[in-house]
Amino acid sequence: MTDEPSPELRRILDHEVFIRGANRPFGELTTDDVRSRADELRAAVGWGPTARVAPVAQAWRELSIGMDGAGAATVGELDPEVLLKLAPRLWVTLPG
Repeated sequence: MTDEPSPELRRILDHEVFIRGANRPFGELTTDDVRSRADELRAAVGWGPTARVAPVAQAWRELSIGMDGAGAATVGELDPEVLLKLAPRLWVTLPG
């Protein structure tokens, strides 16, 4: 990105996600991190209350596919519109 990110995008990129044993900024997550999160969440899906995790796991999978397609090494390299659209589905920001 050449322009300064909007405050909303900056908040998304700076949001910390617990992965690899530590809190890390969402914008610094790698494709391996994103795939790992998708797999972790998919493994937690069951029936009843845990079924609510399925759409979140799917959003993380979509993020990894988007990163692969864009050739992005980190989340922060993705198009801002993609991040703004996916952040609520990833629960990086609150849905709604």
